[in-house]
Amino acid sequence: MHKKRNTTLILAVCAILLVFGFIGWFLVAIFEGEKPKIELGPVPVFLTKATEVPLVVTDAKRGIRTIKVTLKQGSRQVTLMEKRFPFEGFFNEEGVHRFDSVIPIDASELTQGRADFTVYAWDYSRSSGGDGNLTIAEHKMVVDTIPPALRLVTQLNYVNEGGTGLIVYQTTSDAVKSGLYVGERFFPGFPAAKDDKEGMHVCYFGIEVDIPKDVSLYLWAKDKAGNVSKAVMNRSIHIRNKRFRTRKINISERFLDQVLPYFTPELKDPTAQNIAKFLEINQRVRKENASVFYDLRTDTSPDRLWEGTWLRLKNAAAMSKFADKRLYFYKGKIIDEQMHMGVDLASLASSKVGAANNGRIIFADRLGIYGLTVVIDHGQGLASTYSHLSKLNVKPGQTVAKGDVIALTGQTGLAGGDHLHFGMMVSGFFVNPIEWWDTHWINDNVIRKLDAIK
Repeated sequence: MHKKRNTTLILAVCAILLVFGFIGWFLVAIFEGEKPKIELGPVPVFLTKATEVPLVVTDAKRGIRTIKVTLKQGSRQVTLMEKRFPFEGFFNEEGVHRFDSVIPIDASELTQGRADFTVYAWDYSRSSGGDGNLTIAEHKMVVDTIPPALRLVTQLNYVNEGGTGLIVYQTTSDAVKSGLYVGERFFPGFPAAKDDKEGMHVCYFGIEVDIPKDVSLYLWAKDKAGNVSKAVMNRSIHIRNKRFRTRKINISERFLDQVLPYFTPELKDPTAQNIAKFLEINQRVRKENASVFYDLRTDTSPDRLWEGTWLRLKNAAAMSKFADKRLYFYKGKIIDEQMHMGVDLASLASSKVGAANNGRIIFADRLGIYGLTVVIDHGQGLASTYSHLSKLNVKPGQTVAKGDVIALTGQTGLAGGDHLHFGMMVSGFFVNPIEWWDTHWINDNVIRKLDAIK
């Protein structure tokens, strides 16, 4: 009898514990404290046009009760979406536990300036006085639909085919990048002065040889928001046609025996015939070298570093001119065609090479067909190149003044004799160096324009 009472008591206690356990589980379940999760897809920092923001809200336990999306500007708040989801099933097990959508935002309906994008998500928990758990996701944006303004300051601009041009233009302060497009080639502009507050910019650009007559020329600017302005320049930039020489170059076995050993490390097949090696050097290696020069365009000072007329190698004769069209012949047959992108100057062997103008060394090393080469940055995209050198006297990062001896002439690379290959680049694009040796050209086409904005 006593044993039976103990069993009954144990069962009663277990039943009570089960009831309380169920009640505890039930209360924990309905008052759970896990908040909904909000995932926003790519949300723009700058709102420039109509866009859609991907939105995902999830709640694995009690399910989603309400989602509200607002956009606030100052005292004005707009509800972009508000949705309430029904409670379905004993524990809302059949309710909505995941919601995917996109929120449309039309920038044209908003004012310029800051906008606060906010998503609220409540679940069906009985916590917070029955309101449920709340998650808030906020994102701050700037509404900017107005592109930067552009104004050309130098109205008449004459440029030689193969030569350099300079334009001065003005942008509004919101422009973060600007410059001139010549066809598909972009030439960046630079602030005219460090303390300039009027948005004045200078832009040096080059005109390629045999440029199409219908080439598109337009001034371009972009702001932080990505808004773009364009202004057609075809009536403001006048291109003068120029004629360039065609030269026949005979490739001899003696020449090949002389230059090919220098390129052994760069050849894909050192066992190939000499003429095949030459063609690989004159084509593939030349193209790779051009990429190295072009990549140096970003290593330029935003400030003008040069002054006055540029120096030319002393007591030197011009052996090859800029834009010479070279036809290479081997055993009486034409095997290749290339354009000479500099001026070859010959003086005495191992002549001292002076810096053409003030600047900073941005390259001093071996460079394929150009042999030992030095490149000087003169600021705002202008650079001078010195190739086929026999000795380098400078290192990258070094500052040089006009006339400083930076190297000695030589015949390294693809050179048949001791000389200096001198080149001028504008944002990585080779232009005719002769213009920069001409005091009258510099005064008329560069200095006069720069003086006008002081």
